[in-house]
Amino acid sequence: MVEGVQSGKCPNAQLSSWFVRSGWSKGELARQVNRRARQLGAHHISTDTSRVRRWLDGEQPREPIPRILSELFSERFGCVVPVEELGLRSAHRSPAASGVDLPWAAPQTVTLISEFTRGDLMLGRSGFLGNSLAMAAGPELVEPMQRWLVPNPSPAAEELPAPAVGERPDLSAPELDLLEQTTVMFRRWDAQCGGGLRRKAIVGQLHEVTELLEEEHPERMQRRLFGVTAELAELAGWMSYDVGLQTTAQKYFVLALHAAKEADDRPLGAYVLSNMCRQMIHLRRSEDALELVHLAQYGSREGATARTQSMLYAMEARAYANLGQPGKCKRAVRMAEATFEEADETDSEPDWIRFFSEAELCAETAHSYRDLAYASGRSPTYASLAQPAMERAVALFAREAAESEGGGHRRSYALNLIGMAGLHLLRREPKGFASCAGEAIDLAKLLRSERVHNKLRTTAASAVHEFGDVADVVELSRRLEAELPEEAAAVAG
Repeated sequence: MVEGVQSGKCPNAQLSSWFVRSGWSKGELARQVNRRARQLGAHHISTDTSRVRRWLDGEQPREPIPRILSELFSERFGCVVPVEELGLRSAHRSPAASGVDLPWAAPQTVTLISEFTRGDLMLGRSGFLGNSLAMAAGPELVEPMQRWLVPNPSPAAEELPAPAVGERPDLSAPELDLLEQTTVMFRRWDAQCGGGLRRKAIVGQLHEVTELLEEEHPERMQRRLFGVTAELAELAGWMSYDVGLQTTAQKYFVLALHAAKEADDRPLGAYVLSNMCRQMIHLRRSEDALELVHLAQYGSREGATARTQSMLYAMEARAYANLGQPGKCKRAVRMAEATFEEADETDSEPDWIRFFSEAELCAETAHSYRDLAYASGRSPTYASLAQPAMERAVALFAREAAESEGGGHRRSYALNLIGMAGLHLLRREPKGFASCAGEAIDLAKLLRSERVHNKLRTTAASAVHEFGDVADVVELSRRLEAELPEEAAAVAG
Protein backbone atom coordinates (compact mmCIF):
# COMPACT_ATOMS: atom_id res chain seq x y z
CA MET A 1 0.00 0.00 0.00
CA VAL A 2 1.47 3.36 -1.03
CA GLU A 3 1.11 5.70 1.95
CA GLY A 4 2.85 8.82 0.70
CA VAL A 5 4.28 10.76 -2.19
CA GLN A 6 7.70 12.33 -2.32
CA SER A 7 7.94 16.11 -2.24
CA GLY A 8 11.64 16.52 -2.89
CA LYS A 9 14.42 15.96 -0.35
CA CYS A 10 13.60 18.92 1.91
CA PRO A 11 13.06 17.68 5.50
CA ASN A 12 9.74 18.54 7.15
CA ALA A 13 10.98 20.86 9.92
CA GLN A 14 7.48 21.53 11.26
CA LEU A 15 6.60 17.87 11.69
CA SER A 16 10.05 17.18 13.16
CA SER A 17 9.58 19.92 15.75
CA TRP A 18 6.23 18.54 16.96
CA PHE A 19 7.65 15.00 16.89
CA VAL A 20 10.70 15.85 19.02
CA ARG A 21 8.57 17.71 21.60
CA SER A 22 6.13 14.80 21.82
CA GLY A 23 8.74 12.51 23.32
CA TRP A 24 7.57 9.63 21.11
CA SER A 25 9.96 7.32 19.34
CA LYS A 26 9.42 6.60 15.65
CA GLY A 27 8.13 3.16 16.53
CA GLU A 28 5.69 4.55 19.09
CA LEU A 29 4.30 7.10 16.61
CA ALA A 30 3.91 4.34 14.01
CA ARG A 31 1.97 2.20 16.52
CA GLN A 32 -0.25 5.17 17.44
CA VAL A 33 -1.02 5.84 13.77
CA ASN A 34 -1.87 2.19 13.09
CA ARG A 35 -4.07 1.99 16.16
CA ARG A 36 -6.00 5.14 15.29
CA ALA A 37 -6.37 3.97 11.69
CA ARG A 38 -7.95 0.74 12.94
CA GLN A 39 -10.36 2.77 15.07
CA LEU A 40 -11.37 4.68 11.95
CA GLY A 41 -11.80 1.49 9.93
CA ALA A 42 -8.79 2.22 7.69
CA HIS A 43 -7.39 -1.29 8.03
CA HIS A 44 -5.21 -0.86 4.94
CA ILE A 45 -2.88 1.46 6.86
CA SER A 46 0.29 -0.27 8.05
CA THR A 47 2.96 2.16 9.21
CA ASP A 48 6.46 1.37 10.50
CA THR A 49 9.54 3.29 11.66
CA SER A 50 10.96 3.65 8.16
CA ARG A 51 7.70 5.24 6.98
CA VAL A 52 7.79 7.73 9.87
CA ARG A 53 11.39 8.56 8.99
CA ARG A 54 10.35 9.32 5.40
CA TRP A 55 7.59 11.66 6.62
CA LEU A 56 10.17 13.53 8.70
CA ASP A 57 12.43 13.64 5.63
CA GLY A 58 9.70 15.35 3.60
CA GLU A 59 7.44 12.64 2.18
CA GLN A 60 3.78 13.70 2.09
CA PRO A 61 1.54 10.93 3.48
CA ARG A 62 -1.82 10.34 1.87
CA GLU A 63 -5.17 10.70 3.64
CA PRO A 64 -6.23 9.72 6.23
CA ILE A 65 -2.74 9.86 7.75
CA PRO A 66 -2.46 13.71 7.87
CA ARG A 67 -5.76 13.84 9.78
CA ILE A 68 -4.64 11.05 12.09
CA LEU A 69 -1.35 12.82 12.82
CA SER A 70 -3.26 16.05 13.49
CA GLU A 71 -5.50 14.25 16.01
CA LEU A 72 -2.62 12.45 17.71
CA PHE A 73 -0.52 15.59 18.19
CA SER A 74 -3.60 17.59 19.25
CA GLU A 75 -4.33 15.05 21.98
CA ARG A 76 -0.66 14.81 22.99
CA PHE A 77 -0.30 18.56 23.49
CA GLY A 78 -3.87 19.34 24.56
CA CYS A 79 -4.44 21.91 21.82
CA VAL A 80 -5.62 21.90 18.21
CA VAL A 81 -2.66 21.12 15.90
CA PRO A 82 -3.93 21.61 12.32
CA VAL A 83 -2.59 19.51 9.48
CA GLU A 84 -0.96 22.59 7.98
CA GLU A 85 1.08 23.24 11.17
CA LEU A 86 2.59 19.79 10.73
CA GLY A 87 3.87 20.82 7.32
CA LEU A 88 1.44 18.42 5.64
CA ARG A 89 -1.11 18.92 2.90
CA SER A 90 -4.71 18.20 3.80
CA ALA A 91 -7.21 16.87 1.30
CA HIS A 92 -9.31 19.53 -0.39
CA ARG A 93 -12.71 19.81 1.22
CA SER A 94 -15.69 21.58 -0.27
CA PRO A 95 -16.91 24.34 2.10
CA ALA A 96 -20.50 23.19 1.53
CA ALA A 97 -19.78 19.58 2.41
CA SER A 98 -17.28 19.93 5.23
CA GLY A 99 -16.71 21.58 8.56
CA VAL A 100 -19.51 22.67 10.87
CA ASP A 101 -21.16 25.47 8.90
CA LEU A 102 -24.24 23.48 7.90
CA PRO A 103 -27.73 24.57 6.75
CA TRP A 104 -30.14 25.25 9.64
CA ALA A 105 -33.13 23.56 8.02
CA ALA A 106 -35.04 20.41 8.96
CA PRO A 107 -34.74 18.39 5.69
CA GLN A 108 -31.01 19.10 5.39
CA THR A 109 -30.47 18.22 9.05
CA VAL A 110 -32.18 14.87 8.55
CA THR A 111 -30.14 14.16 5.41
CA LEU A 112 -26.83 15.13 7.03
CA ILE A 113 -27.41 12.96 10.10
CA SER A 114 -28.50 10.03 7.93
CA GLU A 115 -25.42 10.30 5.70
CA PHE A 116 -22.97 10.77 8.56
CA THR A 117 -24.32 7.88 10.62
CA ARG A 118 -24.35 5.63 7.55
CA GLY A 119 -20.68 6.41 6.97
CA ASP A 120 -19.85 5.87 10.65
CA LEU A 121 -21.56 2.48 10.63
CA MET A 122 -19.55 1.51 7.53
CA LEU A 123 -16.18 2.20 9.17
CA GLY A 124 -15.41 -1.37 10.10
CA ARG A 125 -16.16 -2.69 6.63
CA SER A 126 -14.98 -0.18 4.03
CA GLY A 127 -12.80 2.35 5.84
CA PHE A 128 -15.18 5.22 4.99
CA LEU A 129 -13.98 8.43 6.65
CA GLY A 130 -16.35 11.03 5.24
CA ASN A 131 -15.52 14.48 3.94
CA SER A 132 -16.03 16.38 7.16
CA LEU A 133 -13.57 14.88 9.65
CA ALA A 134 -11.50 17.98 10.34
CA MET A 135 -11.53 19.76 13.68
CA ALA A 136 -13.05 23.25 13.69
CA ALA A 137 -12.02 25.90 16.21
CA GLY A 138 -12.13 29.67 16.66
CA PRO A 139 -14.55 31.70 14.52
CA GLU A 140 -14.89 28.74 12.14
CA LEU A 141 -16.66 26.91 14.97
CA VAL A 142 -18.28 29.64 17.06
CA GLU A 143 -19.85 31.81 14.35
CA PRO A 144 -21.95 29.01 12.74
CA MET A 145 -23.15 27.95 16.21
CA GLN A 146 -24.48 31.44 16.86
CA ARG A 147 -27.13 30.83 14.21
CA TRP A 148 -28.70 28.37 16.64
CA LEU A 149 -30.50 31.42 18.07
CA VAL A 150 -32.05 32.51 14.77
CA PRO A 151 -35.81 31.64 14.75
CA ASN A 152 -36.90 28.80 12.50
CA PRO A 153 -38.70 29.66 9.26
CA SER A 154 -42.43 29.10 9.10
CA PRO A 155 -43.41 25.40 8.92
CA ALA A 156 -44.72 25.79 5.38
CA ALA A 157 -41.28 26.76 4.15
CA GLU A 158 -39.62 23.73 5.72
CA GLU A 159 -41.96 20.84 5.02
CA LEU A 160 -40.35 17.43 4.93
CA PRO A 161 -40.84 15.15 1.91
CA ALA A 162 -44.17 13.35 1.83
CA PRO A 163 -43.99 9.69 2.88
CA ALA A 164 -44.19 6.89 0.37
CA VAL A 165 -47.72 5.50 0.29
CA GLY A 166 -48.05 2.29 2.27
CA GLU A 167 -44.32 2.21 3.13
CA ARG A 168 -44.72 2.29 6.92
CA PRO A 169 -47.67 2.70 9.29
CA ASP A 170 -47.88 5.87 11.31
CA LEU A 171 -45.58 6.07 14.34
CA SER A 172 -47.63 5.58 17.50
CA ALA A 173 -47.21 7.44 20.77
CA PRO A 174 -46.21 4.22 22.63
CA GLU A 175 -43.50 3.58 20.02
CA LEU A 176 -42.16 7.09 20.52
CA ASP A 177 -42.24 6.56 24.30
CA LEU A 178 -40.16 3.42 23.80
CA LEU A 179 -37.60 5.32 21.68
CA GLU A 180 -37.23 7.88 24.47
CA GLN A 181 -36.84 5.12 27.08
CA THR A 182 -34.19 3.44 24.92
CA THR A 183 -32.23 6.69 24.84
CA VAL A 184 -32.33 6.80 28.65
CA MET A 185 -30.99 3.22 28.76
CA PHE A 186 -28.12 4.09 26.41
CA ARG A 187 -27.23 7.02 28.64
CA ARG A 188 -27.02 4.72 31.69
CA TRP A 189 -24.77 2.30 29.85
CA ASP A 190 -22.44 5.12 28.86
CA ALA A 191 -22.07 6.34 32.46
CA GLN A 192 -21.46 2.82 33.79
CA CYS A 193 -19.26 1.32 31.07
CA GLY A 194 -17.72 4.14 29.04
CA GLY A 195 -18.22 5.17 25.45
CA GLY A 196 -16.49 2.23 23.79
CA LEU A 197 -19.07 -0.39 24.68
CA ARG A 198 -22.22 0.81 22.93
CA ARG A 199 -21.15 3.64 20.60
CA LYS A 200 -22.03 1.84 17.37
CA ALA A 201 -25.37 0.72 18.83
CA ILE A 202 -26.30 4.35 19.46
CA VAL A 203 -25.15 5.39 15.99
CA GLY A 204 -27.34 2.64 14.55
CA GLN A 205 -30.33 3.77 16.60
CA LEU A 206 -29.74 7.37 15.49
CA HIS A 207 -29.69 6.27 11.85
CA GLU A 208 -32.99 4.43 12.33
CA VAL A 209 -34.62 7.52 13.88
CA THR A 210 -33.59 9.70 10.94
CA GLU A 211 -35.43 7.25 8.68
CA LEU A 212 -38.56 7.96 10.72
CA LEU A 213 -37.97 11.69 10.26
CA GLU A 214 -38.09 11.27 6.50
CA GLU A 215 -41.81 10.56 6.88
CA GLU A 216 -44.61 12.96 7.67
CA HIS A 217 -45.88 13.21 11.26
CA PRO A 218 -48.08 15.59 13.26
CA GLU A 219 -46.10 18.65 14.38
CA ARG A 220 -45.95 17.66 18.07
CA MET A 221 -44.73 14.16 17.26
CA GLN A 222 -42.24 15.55 14.75
CA ARG A 223 -40.72 17.75 17.43
CA ARG A 224 -40.48 14.82 19.84
CA LEU A 225 -38.73 12.80 17.15
CA PHE A 226 -36.24 15.62 16.60
CA GLY A 227 -35.74 15.71 20.38
CA VAL A 228 -34.89 11.99 20.42
CA THR A 229 -32.59 12.58 17.45
CA ALA A 230 -30.81 15.42 19.27
CA GLU A 231 -30.31 13.32 22.40
CA LEU A 232 -28.99 10.33 20.42
CA ALA A 233 -26.66 12.54 18.36
CA GLU A 234 -25.38 14.16 21.57
CA LEU A 235 -24.76 10.70 23.04
CA ALA A 236 -22.97 9.57 19.88
CA GLY A 237 -20.80 12.68 20.13
CA TRP A 238 -20.13 12.19 23.84
CA MET A 239 -19.17 8.54 23.36
CA SER A 240 -16.93 9.46 20.40
CA TYR A 241 -15.26 12.06 22.63
CA ASP A 242 -14.83 9.46 25.36
CA VAL A 243 -13.02 7.02 23.05
CA GLY A 244 -10.78 9.73 21.55
CA LEU A 245 -12.51 10.37 18.19
CA GLN A 246 -12.48 14.14 18.58
CA THR A 247 -13.45 15.21 15.07
CA THR A 248 -16.27 12.68 14.90
CA ALA A 249 -17.48 13.86 18.30
CA GLN A 250 -17.57 17.48 17.19
CA LYS A 251 -19.60 16.65 14.09
CA TYR A 252 -22.17 14.73 16.13
CA PHE A 253 -22.42 17.61 18.61
CA VAL A 254 -23.07 20.06 15.76
CA LEU A 255 -25.73 17.78 14.28
CA ALA A 256 -27.29 17.37 17.74
CA LEU A 257 -27.56 21.15 18.07
CA HIS A 258 -29.29 21.34 14.69
CA ALA A 259 -31.77 18.65 15.76
CA ALA A 260 -32.40 20.38 19.11
CA LYS A 261 -33.25 23.55 17.20
CA GLU A 262 -35.80 21.65 15.11
CA ALA A 263 -37.23 20.20 18.33
CA ASP A 264 -37.56 23.78 19.61
CA ASP A 265 -35.73 22.69 22.78
CA ARG A 266 -33.40 25.50 23.85
CA PRO A 267 -32.30 23.84 27.14
CA LEU A 268 -31.30 20.67 25.27
CA GLY A 269 -29.38 22.79 22.76
CA ALA A 270 -27.62 24.50 25.67
CA TYR A 271 -26.63 21.10 27.03
CA VAL A 272 -25.14 20.14 23.66
CA LEU A 273 -23.18 23.42 23.61
CA SER A 274 -21.90 22.69 27.13
CA ASN A 275 -20.39 19.42 25.87
CA MET A 276 -18.80 21.28 22.98
CA CYS A 277 -17.41 23.67 25.59
CA ARG A 278 -16.01 20.73 27.57
CA GLN A 279 -14.34 19.39 24.44
CA MET A 280 -12.72 22.75 23.74
CA ILE A 281 -11.40 22.89 27.32
CA HIS A 282 -9.92 19.43 26.77
CA LEU A 283 -8.20 20.74 23.61
CA ARG A 284 -7.05 23.91 25.44
CA ARG A 285 -9.21 26.21 23.35
CA SER A 286 -10.46 28.05 26.43
CA GLU A 287 -11.64 31.19 24.62
CA ASP A 288 -13.76 29.04 22.28
CA ALA A 289 -15.10 27.18 25.33
CA LEU A 290 -16.11 30.43 27.00
CA GLU A 291 -17.89 31.70 23.90
CA LEU A 292 -19.78 28.43 23.54
CA VAL A 293 -20.97 28.36 27.16
CA HIS A 294 -22.02 32.01 26.98
CA LEU A 295 -24.00 31.19 23.86
CA ALA A 296 -25.64 28.32 25.74
CA GLN A 297 -26.49 30.56 28.70
CA TYR A 298 -27.94 33.29 26.50
CA GLY A 299 -29.99 30.88 24.41
CA SER A 300 -31.48 29.04 27.38
CA ARG A 301 -32.08 31.96 29.76
CA GLU A 302 -35.78 31.18 29.51
CA GLY A 303 -36.84 27.57 29.98
CA ALA A 304 -33.71 26.01 31.47
CA THR A 305 -34.12 24.42 34.89
CA ALA A 306 -32.00 25.48 37.86
CA ARG A 307 -29.95 22.28 37.51
CA THR A 308 -29.18 23.08 33.87
CA GLN A 309 -28.27 26.68 34.72
CA SER A 310 -26.01 25.45 37.53
CA MET A 311 -24.23 23.09 35.14
CA LEU A 312 -23.66 25.95 32.67
CA TYR A 313 -22.22 28.17 35.43
CA ALA A 314 -19.90 25.29 36.39
CA MET A 315 -18.66 25.04 32.80
CA GLU A 316 -18.22 28.81 32.68
CA ALA A 317 -16.03 28.52 35.78
CA ARG A 318 -13.92 25.86 34.07
CA ALA A 319 -13.40 28.11 31.05
CA TYR A 320 -12.42 31.11 33.18
CA ALA A 321 -10.06 28.92 35.23
CA ASN A 322 -8.25 27.77 32.12
CA LEU A 323 -8.00 31.39 30.97
CA GLY A 324 -6.35 32.24 34.30
CA GLN A 325 -9.10 34.61 35.48
CA PRO A 326 -9.61 33.77 39.19
CA GLY A 327 -12.13 36.52 40.00
CA LYS A 328 -14.56 35.50 37.23
CA CYS A 329 -13.96 31.82 37.94
CA LYS A 330 -14.86 32.20 41.62
CA ARG A 331 -17.96 34.19 40.76
CA ALA A 332 -19.13 31.47 38.36
CA VAL A 333 -18.46 28.82 41.05
CA ARG A 334 -20.60 30.76 43.53
CA MET A 335 -23.39 31.11 40.96
CA ALA A 336 -23.26 27.37 40.20
CA GLU A 337 -23.54 26.50 43.88
CA ALA A 338 -26.31 28.98 44.61
CA THR A 339 -28.35 27.95 41.57
CA PHE A 340 -27.94 24.26 42.34
CA GLU A 341 -29.67 24.79 45.69
CA GLU A 342 -32.82 25.63 43.72
CA ALA A 343 -32.66 22.42 41.66
CA ASP A 344 -35.81 20.31 41.42
CA GLU A 345 -35.45 16.86 43.01
CA THR A 346 -38.64 15.54 41.41
CA ASP A 347 -39.00 13.71 38.09
CA SER A 348 -39.91 16.89 36.20
CA GLU A 349 -36.37 17.46 34.89
CA PRO A 350 -35.29 15.95 31.55
CA ASP A 351 -33.19 12.82 31.91
CA TRP A 352 -30.17 14.29 30.13
CA ILE A 353 -29.49 16.74 33.00
CA ARG A 354 -30.12 14.39 35.93
CA PHE A 355 -26.47 13.33 35.86
CA PHE A 356 -25.58 16.75 37.29
CA SER A 357 -25.72 15.82 40.94
CA GLU A 358 -24.04 17.31 44.00
CA ALA A 359 -21.12 15.00 43.22
CA GLU A 360 -20.76 16.43 39.69
CA LEU A 361 -21.01 20.01 41.00
CA CYS A 362 -18.29 19.34 43.56
CA ALA A 363 -16.16 17.72 40.88
CA GLU A 364 -16.48 20.69 38.51
CA THR A 365 -15.67 23.11 41.36
CA ALA A 366 -12.58 21.09 42.26
CA HIS A 367 -11.41 20.93 38.66
CA SER A 368 -11.90 24.67 38.27
CA TYR A 369 -9.70 25.42 41.30
CA ARG A 370 -7.16 22.83 40.19
CA ASP A 371 -6.97 24.44 36.74
CA LEU A 372 -6.55 27.82 38.42
CA ALA A 373 -3.68 26.37 40.45
CA TYR A 374 -1.85 25.33 37.28
CA ALA A 375 -2.69 28.61 35.51
CA SER A 376 -1.21 30.43 38.53
CA GLY A 377 2.07 28.53 38.57
CA ARG A 378 0.95 25.60 40.76
CA SER A 379 -0.56 27.89 43.39
CA PRO A 380 -0.96 26.07 46.75
CA THR A 381 -3.87 28.38 47.60
CA TYR A 382 -6.04 27.12 44.73
CA ALA A 383 -4.89 23.53 45.31
CA SER A 384 -6.16 23.86 48.89
CA LEU A 385 -9.50 25.17 47.62
CA ALA A 386 -9.79 22.25 45.23
CA GLN A 387 -9.08 19.49 47.74
CA PRO A 388 -12.25 19.54 49.94
CA ALA A 389 -14.50 19.77 46.87
CA MET A 390 -12.72 16.83 45.23
CA GLU A 391 -12.85 14.79 48.44
CA ARG A 392 -16.59 15.42 48.67
CA ALA A 393 -17.09 14.43 45.00
CA VAL A 394 -15.13 11.18 45.42
CA ALA A 395 -17.04 10.29 48.60
CA LEU A 396 -20.41 10.88 46.91
CA PHE A 397 -19.47 8.85 43.82
CA ALA A 398 -18.19 6.03 46.05
CA ARG A 399 -21.47 5.96 47.97
CA GLU A 400 -23.46 5.94 44.73
CA ALA A 401 -21.35 3.06 43.39
CA ALA A 402 -21.95 1.06 46.55
CA GLU A 403 -25.71 1.66 46.56
CA SER A 404 -26.37 1.30 42.82
CA GLU A 405 -26.93 -2.07 41.23
CA GLY A 406 -25.13 -1.05 38.03
CA GLY A 407 -22.21 0.73 39.68
CA GLY A 408 -23.61 4.24 39.28
CA HIS A 409 -21.65 6.84 37.36
CA ARG A 410 -18.56 4.65 37.33
CA ARG A 411 -16.65 6.72 34.77
CA SER A 412 -17.15 9.94 36.74
CA TYR A 413 -15.97 8.14 39.87
CA ALA A 414 -12.81 7.01 38.08
CA LEU A 415 -12.12 10.46 36.61
CA ASN A 416 -12.42 12.10 40.00
CA LEU A 417 -10.15 9.55 41.65
CA ILE A 418 -7.62 10.49 38.98
CA GLY A 419 -8.35 14.15 39.71
CA MET A 420 -7.68 13.54 43.42
CA ALA A 421 -4.45 11.74 42.51
CA GLY A 422 -3.44 14.80 40.46
CA LEU A 423 -4.17 17.09 43.41
CA HIS A 424 -1.87 14.98 45.59
CA LEU A 425 0.84 15.52 42.97
CA LEU A 426 0.15 19.23 42.96
CA ARG A 427 0.57 19.25 46.75
CA ARG A 428 3.69 17.06 46.44
CA GLU A 429 2.16 14.06 48.20
CA PRO A 430 3.36 11.01 46.20
CA LYS A 431 1.91 8.40 48.58
CA GLY A 432 -1.52 10.01 48.38
CA PHE A 433 -1.20 10.00 44.60
CA ALA A 434 -0.37 6.29 44.51
CA SER A 435 -3.31 5.39 46.74
CA CYS A 436 -5.91 7.27 44.64
CA ALA A 437 -4.39 6.19 41.34
CA GLY A 438 -4.46 2.56 42.49
CA GLU A 439 -8.21 2.80 43.15
CA ALA A 440 -8.65 4.44 39.75
CA ILE A 441 -6.91 1.50 38.04
CA ASP A 442 -9.44 -0.89 39.57
CA LEU A 443 -12.29 1.14 38.06
CA ALA A 444 -10.55 1.83 34.76
CA LYS A 445 -10.30 -1.90 34.06
CA LEU A 446 -14.12 -2.01 34.06
CA LEU A 447 -14.45 0.84 31.55
CA ARG A 448 -14.17 1.14 27.78
CA SER A 449 -13.07 4.78 28.02
CA GLU A 450 -10.02 6.11 26.23
CA ARG A 451 -10.42 9.34 28.18
CA VAL A 452 -10.10 7.59 31.56
CA HIS A 453 -7.18 5.45 30.40
CA ASN A 454 -5.29 8.41 28.92
CA LYS A 455 -5.81 10.62 31.98
CA LEU A 456 -4.57 7.84 34.21
CA ARG A 457 -1.47 7.28 32.09
CA THR A 458 -0.72 11.00 31.79
CA THR A 459 -1.07 11.56 35.53
CA ALA A 460 1.10 8.52 36.27
CA ALA A 461 3.76 9.76 33.84
CA SER A 462 3.83 13.12 35.66
CA ALA A 463 4.24 11.30 38.97
CA VAL A 464 7.17 9.26 37.67
CA HIS A 465 8.77 12.43 36.30
CA GLU A 466 8.55 14.20 39.67
CA PHE A 467 8.80 11.30 42.13
CA GLY A 468 10.51 8.52 40.20
CA ASP A 469 12.56 7.61 43.28
CA VAL A 470 9.52 6.98 45.52
CA ALA A 471 8.73 3.27 45.85
CA ASP A 472 4.94 3.72 45.89
CA VAL A 473 5.04 5.68 42.63
CA VAL A 474 7.33 3.16 40.95
CA GLU A 475 5.09 0.28 42.00
CA LEU A 476 1.97 2.12 40.79
CA SER A 477 3.59 2.73 37.39
CA ARG A 478 4.49 -0.96 37.09
CA ARG A 479 0.99 -2.01 38.07
CA LEU A 480 -0.54 0.35 35.51
CA GLU A 481 1.65 -1.05 32.75
CA ALA A 482 0.81 -4.63 33.71
CA GLU A 483 -2.92 -4.29 34.36
CA LEU A 484 -3.90 -1.60 31.87
CA PRO A 485 -1.53 -1.84 28.89
CA GLU A 486 -2.10 0.62 26.11
CA GLU A 487 -3.51 -2.00 23.77
CA ALA A 488 -6.33 -2.55 26.30
CA ALA A 489 -7.62 0.98 25.77
CA ALA A 490 -11.13 1.36 24.42
CA VAL A 491 -11.91 1.29 20.74
CA ALA A 492 -14.96 2.72 19.03
CA GLY A 493 -17.23 -0.30 19.31
